[in-house]
Amino acid sequence: MSHQEHSITPVRFLEGERVYLRPVGLDDTELYFQMLFNSEARRLTGTQKAFTREEIAQYIQGKANDSSSVLLLIALRENDQVIGDVQIGGIDRNNRNAYIRIAIDSSKFQGKGYGSEAMLLMLDYGFGILNLHRIELNVFAFNERAIHTYEKLGFQREGVQRQALYYNHEYHDSILMAMLADEYREKYVKSSK
Repeated sequence: MSHQEHSITPVRFLEGERVYLRPVGLDDTELYFQMLFNSEARRLTGTQKAFTREEIAQYIQGKANDSSSVLLLIALRENDQVIGDVQIGGIDRNNRNAYIRIAIDSSKFQGKGYGSEAMLLMLDYGFGILNLHRIELNVFAFNERAIHTYEKLGFQREGVQRQALYYNHEYHDSILMAMLADEYREKYVKSSK
């Protein structure tokens, strides 16, 4: 393999069976920009603002220096196609808490288990490497498929933020869910005893 071929091979930071997670770089600006304008992904994530390419480039650059956040792209192992992103953010090192969020770019990649696999990779990283104790997320009440997936993964409902999102002429509740490190380990980490 030549040096040039090696330099264009995507870095695989966290690897699963069908997806891997890789860092976001400035060369991903156009890709990330396009992902932010998928109307269904915007609805499911409650994204209200429009962004310019320049704002996206600044955001990506800022993430490189942000020690309270880990933002990774989700790519298919079979062809390196980026299908979304996942982030652990708001890392509170004193209390060992953070939030997690995920967005799958297109409906053709939803409902196939890619998001669940990416979430598990990131949860394993959060609990097993970052030594977090609690990881939370917010999901809008209309996103029943995501709620079901999060519950299946082991997240517990903790509360409802009533009418927290105004989108498409309506107010929507936001459901707060979380998982603790012990809950994750009990479900996913095989004991060596």
